[in-house]
Amino acid sequence: MRPVRLPDLPPGIRLLGITGAPGVGKSTLAAALRQQRGLAILPMDGFHYADVELARRGLLDRKGAPETFDAEGYAALLRRVRAGEEDVVAPMFERDLEQPLAGAIPVPATGTVVTEGNYLLLDEPRWRLVREQLDVVWHLVVDDALRVERLVARHVAHGKSPEAARAWVERVDQANARLVEACRDRADLVVESP
Repeated sequence: MRPVRLPDLPPGIRLLGITGAPGVGKSTLAAALRQQRGLAILPMDGFHYADVELARRGLLDRKGAPETFDAEGYAALLRRVRAGEEDVVAPMFERDLEQPLAGAIPVPATGTVVTEGNYLLLDEPRWRLVREQLDVVWHLVVDDALRVERLVARHVAHGKSPEAARAWVERVDQANARLVEACRDRADLVVESP
């Protein structure tokens, strides 16, 4: 990973949110914060509904959209982290399986925790519960063509054909990107993505 110039964090931050459109580099920035500042990472992606639940709800063809996440469960876990509870363990999203895994990420009871995900600033009741737990939210931006190419490459790396990857990006990821970008003005800081 190349060195990333990180914005300064205000003192006393418990929960820092990093948001931005799909493919903008949220995970890359979070990894840089872990590497350079030793911060714990709690990704939103662990709160994806499993495919079996998405199929039951008729949402499998929109996996990654706001309604395909357990926003209330995410907010509840963030509330526990904010309270400094001991033994909080968060789910993670296993990209090779394309499924969430429960109880995979131990979260420290003290210090700053970074949570990253698309919908941290979404102005909908269930997502406002998430925003209420965050001290500061950074919104990442990057050249849109680069972001789209990153997404296509990610989908190909996880088994889609290039044609299917591009179709998914156009149909699902781009719609989600428009939702995320519409909330940009609610961020505390807009950051150029690494």
